[in-house]
Amino acid sequence: MRNLFILALCLVGLSANAQLYATQTGEVSFFSKTPMEDIDAVNKQVGSIINSATNEVAVQMRVTNFIFPNKLMQEHFNENYLETDKFPSATFKGKIKESVDLKTPGTYAVTAAGTANIHGISRPVELKGSIVSNGKTLQLTCTFDIRLDEYKIDIPKIVFAKIAEVVKVKGSFQYNQR
Repeated sequence: MRNLFILALCLVGLSANAQLYATQTGEVSFFSKTPMEDIDAVNKQVGSIINSATNEVAVQMRVTNFIFPNKLMQEHFNENYLETDKFPSATFKGKIKESVDLKTPGTYAVTAAGTANIHGISRPVELKGSIVSNGKTLQLTCTFDIRLDEYKIDIPKIVFAKIAEVVKVKGSFQYNQR
């Protein structure tokens, strides 16, 4: 909850007309497909805020909250690849490019441009998705790709054929007004 409060302060800034939408139960999943093995995981404890006055969006998650179907994969992910003892969280902070009035009910195709910080590395990214607004709540879905080498996530040669170089990431967030 403290992290969500910090995100809210960052997004509110000095805007008195800010309308915040927030969630602590967003979902981020990823999928890696190779001929040898598919790897997927989901994190259902993702915090996010959208400021409808500025179209800013922020997402923060604890990387250790990803759940894998195989506990050994989860252990390797945390200890060997994402090194969650050193880099416990991942974030995205950006802005929706399109001019949308999220207080007006409707479905909006959106692109958010910003910075993702994963494994201690910050990189510019664009997330493509859609927002459905009923005027009081928002539903955001988005997808993007992550190239592991861009975030200095090293894959040992012995398991290289089991892990894709590019991982598909999906996000789903149900926001309430704050």
